[in-house]
Amino acid sequence: MEVFSKELKATDVGVKLSFPTHGLEHLDFAGNNSVDLRVKDSFGELRVIRCWKRKNGDHDKPVLSSGWLKFVADYGLRVGDKVVLLREDDHSLGSQFRIEARRKIVLLGGEAWGEVTRATNY
Repeated sequence: MEVFSKELKATDVGVKLSFPTHGLEHLDFAGNNSVDLRVKDSFGELRVIRCWKRKNGDHDKPVLSSGWLKFVADYGLRVGDKVVLLREDDHSLGSQFRIEARRKIVLLGGEAWGEVTRATNY
């Protein structure tokens, strides 16, 4: 199930990723203002990315901070790319999260989103 997807802007690739408020309904903050999301990337690596709820007037504005810029660097993400956060529910393991990076490609005059592979190797 898709939690959110977003085309990246300059602030998203240089500082932190803000995402749509409707994504908060899929996250368990347990009364706190932040939660460390354990997500698997498309390479299968487990990452920890902190999600904060910032107050923006009358509603909370979610942002990904700690761990996010490493993901951006590892995948060589740039403005105009897309990130997708997915939640997979497993009865025995609970909710698992997966994060994907996508880049717009033009093929035969049409546009599509292709998966971005990791830019850095370990």
